[in-house]
Amino acid sequence: MTTLDIRLRTVRDSGRKALVPYFVGGLDDEWLECVKAAAFAGADAIEIGVPFSDPIMDGVVIQEASLRALNRGTTLTSVLAGLRTLDIEVPLIVMTYFNIFHHHGLERSANDLHEAGVLGTIVPDLSLEEVAPWRAISNEHDVASILMTALSTPPERAVQLASETQGFAYAAARMAVTGVASDEGRGDLVVQKLRQASTVPVYVGIGIATPLQAATACTFADGAIVGSALVQRLLDGEGPKGVELFLGEMRSAIDAID
Repeated sequence: MTTLDIRLRTVRDSGRKALVPYFVGGLDDEWLECVKAAAFAGADAIEIGVPFSDPIMDGVVIQEASLRALNRGTTLTSVLAGLRTLDIEVPLIVMTYFNIFHHHGLERSANDLHEAGVLGTIVPDLSLEEVAPWRAISNEHDVASILMTALSTPPERAVQLASETQGFAYAAARMAVTGVASDEGRGDLVVQKLRQASTVPVYVGIGIATPLQAATACTFADGAIVGSALVQRLLDGEGPKGVELFLGEMRSAIDAID
């Protein structure tokens, strides 16, 4: 098992439901302070998006944030340099597209991720059939490869994804790009597919925007991932205090479920 597997299984086995916020690395001068605020507010893992010019999974909010970051000169190297300065206990996960790692070099990317304290990656455009070379290299550096499962995923493929993912299984609650939604989608159906195939922790993401939605997701999953709703607050200038307040409300709602 990778370190991320051990850390997140420990969270699950303790009875705690995981809260996983997403940030766009390099968004502004305060982005690292926002990551620290998330850890203080009770995050159990933190996703850091490395901006990419042609994201296939991201909706308008994260696209706007990524464009702002790119216009500031943000790169994989600069994001990892920032992460190296952090002194937090919460596991860090990088989410980006495979071209970033391919351009940087797979061995170099895995080593640089490890040196920055990153324990896992999510690469949405890297399919199950294509992930093996990247996973083999990243595993040498104790960097887990987290795979995504959608509503449209056939049961037999969900079994494969559940058996191959590391750290946790990412259950996409809706067939859409990232963004705020008015309901929780059908993450429960995706979780059910994954539960039948593996004991890996399962976290629900895409469309979770409110404390109630996060808490509802955690009634059937092991954790909730919040992205666009949080990033929008940062685009609006709420900064670290806004992060702490918003995620604190989510943490309280999740902890209150029976």
